[in-house]
Parts: sequence; structure tokens; C-alpha cells
Amino acid sequence: MKDIDSELYGKYANICGVDEAGRGPLAGPVYAAAVILPKGFELPGLDDSKKLTEKKREALFDLIREGAIAYSIATATEKEIDELNILNATYLAMNRAIEGLTVKADFALIDGNRSKGILLPNETVVGGDGIYSCIAAASILAKVSRDRFMMVLAEKYPEYAFEKHKGYGTKLHYERLREHGPSEVHRLSFLKKMH
Repeated sequence: MKDIDSELYGKYANICGVDEAGRGPLAGPVYAAAVILPKGFELPGLDDSKKLTEKKREALFDLIREGAIAYSIATATEKEIDELNILNATYLAMNRAIEGLTVKADFALIDGNRSKGILLPNETVVGGDGIYSCIAAASILAKVSRDRFMMVLAEKYPEYAFEKHKGYGTKLHYERLREHGPSEVHRLSFLKKMH
């Protein structure tokens, strides 16, 4: 993991890392997080959330929140995803996360290759969650928050077994959808190919 380049630090005071979780699932909101880390921040084991076990992500989640200068976690609902499409809903969640920071960011490093909907000056980094600590931290906050929320939905809608697939389009999830039809937390725009 690397710290933000000193060249960027020279230009901007507070640089946040931004990432999302849950663009692909058939149900639940898309989550985004923005994190400003202190310069030289080191956290053993910090990595792209997809490379970590659930237990490791959970442990890092609290350490990131304790160590960050500021962090914010935000969502766009399944209704917003259906209305705006997933890309624009992801931008909406990211902008909400950036705006929610208690310390204002003046620049964002964003995981991925597209950011035209982001209001703050930014740079995209493909695979950024495996390169920059601040993006990796954002990826963990977004992923853990979304997974926890899907566990809440699993209790509310036990017939879909969200606790097993977190809303992703697994065989089990499709089986349950065929059996029960979509719930109010399903993204209807993602289910068109089912009919």
C-alpha cells in the first residue's frame, strides 16, 4: 500500500480516498465511503477489501475509523438505482460520502476509471483499492457497512437468504426470487432479464 504522492500533498490539503461496494447485487443499496487518512498512515493488513476475509475486514473497519482524520459512509437506495441507473447512483453515493466528511476534502482519489459524476476535483485510479491506503480504507468501510446492512435485511426478509449471498445474483438468490418474487429492496432494473 502506498501513501498519497507528495506532489498531490503539495497541491491539496485534504485528499480523500473513495470507493464503493455493491454495484453488482440484485438487492439492497449501493454503498460508498470517503476516507481522509493522516500522512504516513500505516495499518498492517490494509488491502483491497475483496482480498480480505470477512473477519479481517471487520477488524480493520474499527482501526480505520479510529485512525482516520475523517471518514463518511453513504448510500444510494435501490429506488435511486432503478431511477438513475447504477453508475449514476454510485456517483450519488460517492458525492454523499464526500459531502459527509467532517473535515472537508479538496481532492479525491477514486477507485476505477470513471468519475464524471463526481463534484470534487479528482483522479481515478484503476485498481486503486490495491494501491493507495486511503482507497483501500474506503473500500473496507463501504464493504463492511453494506454487508452489515444486508444482514439486517436478511432478518427482515428471511425468504431470500441475504445472509448467504448479500444480495448478489447467486443460484440460490435466483431460486428464491422465482419462488417469492422481488421484495421492496430488490433493484427491479436488475431483474428485467428474469422475466
